[in-house]
Amino acid sequence: MAELKTRPNKNDVTAYLATLGDDQRSDSEQLVNIMQEIIGEPPVMWGTSIIGFGSKHLKYESGRELDWPIIGFAARKSGMVIYSLEYLENYRKELDKVGKYKIGKGCLYIKRLADVDTDKLQKFIKKLV
Repeated sequence: MAELKTRPNKNDVTAYLATLGDDQRSDSEQLVNIMQEIIGEPPVMWGTSIIGFGSKHLKYESGRELDWPIIGFAARKSGMVIYSLEYLENYRKELDKVGKYKIGKGCLYIKRLADVDTDKLQKFIKKLV
């Protein structure tokens, strides 16, 4: 089985944020503040581009095991991706109140934080953790 590349490391979150463009850096800094307040732990780099908070050990029915952030995000070309351990399709009603978004199984895609109500986003993230 291939070794998982997305693991927590000692890379500096602040240095990573400094590499982002102004808009992505601003959105990322805001998400860091929101998630750190909710989880109560400092941000940690997972791999080269995911900023995660907390950690949970997961074991799948297949026997595969891994550690993953309780909540985290990445700044991508297409926008912000928020990673959750929850199946987000179950949260459509709550998400519709947040603003413009797309979802994957455990990913919430937001083009810009300006497209959402950040207070409602923060409340939603609290539900996920």
